[in-house]
Amino acid sequence: MPVQATRYVIVGAGIVGLAVAHRLLLDRPQATVTVVEKESRVGAHQTGHNSGVIHSGVYYRPGSLRAQLCVAGARSMVEFCRDNGVSVEITGKLIVATAHDELPRLRALAERAVANGVPAKLIGPAEATGIEPHVSCVAALHVETTGITDYRAVCDALSRLVVERGGEIRLGARVTGIGSGAVRTSGGDVPVDVLINCAGLYADRIARLAGCRPEVQIVPFRGEYFTVRRELVRGLIYPVPDPSLPFLGVHLTRMADGSLHAGPNAVLALSREGYRWGRVDVRDLAEAAGYPGLWRLARTHLGTGVDEVRRSLSRRRFAASLARLVPEVTREDLVPAPAGVRAQAVLRSGALADDFILLRADRQLHVLNAPSPAATSSLEIARRIVDELPA
Repeated sequence: MPVQATRYVIVGAGIVGLAVAHRLLLDRPQATVTVVEKESRVGAHQTGHNSGVIHSGVYYRPGSLRAQLCVAGARSMVEFCRDNGVSVEITGKLIVATAHDELPRLRALAERAVANGVPAKLIGPAEATGIEPHVSCVAALHVETTGITDYRAVCDALSRLVVERGGEIRLGARVTGIGSGAVRTSGGDVPVDVLINCAGLYADRIARLAGCRPEVQIVPFRGEYFTVRRELVRGLIYPVPDPSLPFLGVHLTRMADGSLHAGPNAVLALSREGYRWGRVDVRDLAEAAGYPGLWRLARTHLGTGVDEVRRSLSRRRFAASLARLVPEVTREDLVPAPAGVRAQAVLRSGALADDFILLRADRQLHVLNAPSPAATSSLEIARRIVDELPA
């Protein structure tokens, strides 16, 4: 009697879930692979609301999963885009120190770039303005391998490849329960032998539904964007980030379609899908309010949080943050653009998880923290996950 093919079910059709499905079908062509997604399209949340940057890996702690998978992922993502007709461009970027007290942090980033194998060079103001004529800085780190793409288009390409190789993507299928032999969804039951949870904003809930007890909780942070009316930036300009936070600060990014985007900030969202201030979800809010880690986080970063809210409510403050990088930016240049929501894992201690988190259980794998640079790293995250999955 022939052995039944292993049935893999992936929860979530963001870029990581689709990349896992694609990698499974490449490496295990006899497998049955089904992706279930509650939305009516793929890449509907984090993937479809980011700035389209292919990160180089300069920011992340040497030896961490984020560093390893981002550096490799930048190469594989560029190759995938070129092979599949997705727009991609290597623009490079400047990380700029706008005050002398930021120089030690900029030098530390340069050292981290070396440790992570990322091509980067410390330059002065004259060389920086040769790359970005409108920038203002006392020094900059020129990161050569940073690029831009359209991650929604990447998801579309991955979806096509998954289906071509015999996989199935069930849209409009919200997970309602997980048993020993089936994933129950609003679109019917799906037989399962191995479960892979790539649910992003809901990854912790799916893990608990599957019987796990994750040591983190997802806390949603909204990142607000503006489109800049004027063509003031050729590529990407970032500030020197605060090393105590996983957010990179508001920056200027030329998108794959040629437009110039500014942002994101980082404010606590009142819903896991809180793309605007008026979107409130009582369950999400109660869950966040009852989590000790959020209160400990708030106490530690109260000043930063207040500043982010003030910037969220004031276009003038938002423009002033950008003007530190490019002085010509004014509030009149900024046109509101769709916001994104970052699924940030927070520990009970109040610490923000600073690495990708993969929780393994019996014939299950849960991706519990995969914010930026997960889109850049997605093909390598998928490779790592599939290598660890039972056959």
